[in-house]
Amino acid sequence: MLYSVIIPCYKSDQTIEHVVRETREEMVRLGKADVEFILVNDCSPDGGKTIEVLKKMAAEHADVKVIDLARNSGQHNALMAALRHADGDVIIGMDDDGQTHPSQLGKLFETFDQGYDLVYGYYPEKKHNWFRNLGSKFNDLTINMMINKPKDVRTSSYFLVRKFVRDYAIQYKGSYTYLLGLFMRCTQNIASVPIRHFEREVGESGYTLGQLIRLWSSVLGFSVIPLRMASIAGFFFAGVGFIMAIVVFLMKFMRPDMSMGWPSLMCAITFFFGLNFMFLGMIGEYLGRMFLGMNREPQYVIKAMYNVSASAECDVDIDREVNRGEEIF
Repeated sequence: MLYSVIIPCYKSDQTIEHVVRETREEMVRLGKADVEFILVNDCSPDGGKTIEVLKKMAAEHADVKVIDLARNSGQHNALMAALRHADGDVIIGMDDDGQTHPSQLGKLFETFDQGYDLVYGYYPEKKHNWFRNLGSKFNDLTINMMINKPKDVRTSSYFLVRKFVRDYAIQYKGSYTYLLGLFMRCTQNIASVPIRHFEREVGESGYTLGQLIRLWSSVLGFSVIPLRMASIAGFFFAGVGFIMAIVVFLMKFMRPDMSMGWPSLMCAITFFFGLNFMFLGMIGEYLGRMFLGMNREPQYVIKAMYNVSASAECDVDIDREVNRGEEIF
């Protein structure tokens, strides 16, 4: 059985070799030595340091495939690029910084081998900085609300997934990729395992506020709940406004000398205009995604590949032949 380890790389020139070496050693120890690595350089802004290290690794190891993206596409789109070039029967998703440590693979496989289609490792105690932890908590809350994730399942970027789930996920062509949403469309046979979260070996998290917002907003493509919430809130506030209007009318009828009050009126107008614009913006977000979908914005653009055969690249495309440097949807 072949195992594919997929790792998005972003400013990881000082860590990725160590991560791959330790992962290979751990897989051998677990008796799962038939392994390949698909490393995706997500246009790291480090003067070419990361891609040079990846090219060196591909030259030295036949089991290391390298995909170099022409622009920064985000973690989940980079993972999608890796998934489309993974040949394994089981796919292992990891990070490039050593925090999803290879030593925890045994815990994941112990549960995975019980017959689950998808197993996530989760961290009872996270080693991220406070900003990343806050973003993760907000993202988890959003996921639980919007895509009906089972309450007993906790997720992270460390996972094992079977090939048939991967085969379903790579058919998605939208530019806003959210892998958990795609995986859950395919299977509910999911488990999560508590694992240790390690400190970063070098540097700081590559996630910026913009990237965290993009990751969170990707969930919108897998749920209509925000629109339903907008409709419910609209009916609620319309009802409240109607009741308030009746109350004011009765009070004015009973006390003709009562001052209506410009401040309260302006506050009400400001509140309801803000509410309207908030929900219009939410609807606009959905319409914008439809527009981008119709314009076929690519999930990612491949600049170059190393140790990836042309036939393998063609096999993963859905609608047309894909060549090096061409957009993939």
